[in-house]
Amino acid sequence: MNPTLHTASAGLGLRRGMLTDLLALTPDAVDFLECAPDNWIGVGGSFGKVLDELSTRFPITCHGLSLSLGGTDPLDRRLLVRTREFIDRHAVTLYSEHLSYCAADGQLYDLLPLPFTEEAVRHVAARISQVQDMLGRRIAVENISYYAVPTPAMSESEFINAVLAEADCDLLLDVNNVFVNACNHGYDAFGFLDQLPPDRVASYHVAGHIDRADGLKIDTHGAAVRGLVWTLLDHAYARFGVRPTLLERDFNFPPIAELLAEVARIRDTQATHLPRPELVP
Repeated sequence: MNPTLHTASAGLGLRRGMLTDLLALTPDAVDFLECAPDNWIGVGGSFGKVLDELSTRFPITCHGLSLSLGGTDPLDRRLLVRTREFIDRHAVTLYSEHLSYCAADGQLYDLLPLPFTEEAVRHVAARISQVQDMLGRRIAVENISYYAVPTPAMSESEFINAVLAEADCDLLLDVNNVFVNACNHGYDAFGFLDQLPPDRVASYHVAGHIDRADGLKIDTHGAAVRGLVWTLLDHAYARFGVRPTLLERDFNFPPIAELLAEVARIRDTQATHLPRPELVP
């Protein structure tokens, strides 16, 4: 597969519950598929064959789940070696991980926020640099959704900006996470985007969320993208430019036509921000 991935591209998650639908896609249905290498490394048999077939038909991007970039446990060097082999084998053009931690004397199976402090900036940036060296490539870190933050000595945007600068890495901007956090923590989502550096956004995620009875919004990846999240994505394209954008859906899978309609909406939104061809007089 040609690893070229255009900035104006829209993709779907490569989830095991969707494999039958993904195998039936026409080549122009999506521009790329994103997988979590942690869930596919070492997988053989019928699932491994499906992964190989899909990676020959669509560009693959990777979104790591368990490196625990902000954790205090030593980085899993064996996982990093196997991740590098995986992304080389499948000609992966984008690799990202979460700006969080998920292990403390063992996996916690959740993405937990880091304290927004200078100490945490230096700690996570040093580990991101190690990961970039071991993977032999620049990576992007994703802003996570969070529901409480220990010891916030700076704002979330200040924390993200400091990490990007200290680690010299890129940002995978999850637009739904920005919306959920802004609503839950009482800040302006559009103003938040305006505080991020335009030259560091490498790609986007959009997803659905749910509203609890008490007003709390929960990032779930199990529902359709909401209207205000689409508006926020449009604002992000205007500020940062069009970049590869993934529709995240991890469960409650609807008919594939509904997901492709959301992919088409990503493409339509991207098209409104692309240069228009000059008219011939």
